[in-house]
Amino acid sequence: MRPKFKFQAQGFTLIEIMIVVAIMAIVMTMSVPIIYRSLHRESLNQAVRDIEEVCANARARAIMSGTMTEVVFHPKEARLEVSGGGGGERPNDGAMVQTGNTAPSRSGLSARIPDGIIIEMLDVNLTEYKDEEVARVRFHPNGTCDELTIILHSFRDDLRDNDRWRKIALEITTSLASVETDPNRWR
Repeated sequence: MRPKFKFQAQGFTLIEIMIVVAIMAIVMTMSVPIIYRSLHRESLNQAVRDIEEVCANARARAIMSGTMTEVVFHPKEARLEVSGGGGGERPNDGAMVQTGNTAPSRSGLSARIPDGIIIEMLDVNLTEYKDEEVARVRFHPNGTCDELTIILHSFRDDLRDNDRWRKIALEITTSLASVETDPNRWR
């Protein structure tokens, strides 16, 4: 006599699979604002790093070449670049003439401030330049520079922590940048 086995198909029904997919979609949808917020924070931090890097490269160029180098800010275009310091040709009168095109962004010689970040203040030698076409910060071969204070404001209407500020200042005797993150300390 043969044993009788009952074969029962085991698996998931279509409804069970649809419920699991719906739960996964809900969880993924809840994580989108968190990811968006963290990426937006990174853009402010990257803008600060880019400004620090461009200023450090201008300082190094001035010292290494023995000539004045400038960081040229274009506040309305939200970009900056290094000018001079051996990057051009010297005519007979000794003045620097830039040759070639602007260096690519994030090359250490130029940078672009991302959308969503506003230059709230750009002071060079205690003069406001945020509404001007060009602002120049000079770096000298002896390691000194012009006074620079720049305040960046990052905001998004759809974020809870919608106000983020960074103040970048150059120390005039060493040309080194310092970053302040607490607006209560400099307002």
